[in-house]
Amino acid sequence: MTAISRLVTSVEVDDQAAGTVSVSARLEAELADGTRVLLLDDRGWGSSQRWAATSAADVRETARVVVGPDEPSGGRSQEDTEAGHWGSLQRIARQQGVVVDAATLRRLPHDVVLSREVLARLGGEPGAGGVTTGPGRCR
Repeated sequence: MTAISRLVTSVEVDDQAAGTVSVSARLEAELADGTRVLLLDDRGWGSSQRWAATSAADVRETARVVVGPDEPSGGRSQEDTEAGHWGSLQRIARQQGVVVDAATLRRLPHDVVLSREVLARLGGEPGAGGVTTGPGRCR
């Protein structure tokens, strides 16, 4: 199977709360041939903040946080928590036939793609664009 070239978080509107920010986020590994492998599809967030008071940069930053790694809990260190996160993503990728190690996943570029609907609700923010590249970590 083809190597992974980047991680992509796609952000879509989730209309659970009319007028306020509510989105879903889906993390995928994009392979060198352009196909994507789903890693997480159970993430998202809501806020009492109105769309007009939110920026594309804020949505992108929050998207990177919600796809992990999480903050440590239960007496676990940050390193243990992060190792567990990347190990889990590694196992998910391998279950789908993509052989990759956790350290490689951690170093990949991580882009956040905002859907047209998210961009429209942000008021067509100038320079918002649909894709930004962030640090190699999901966070």
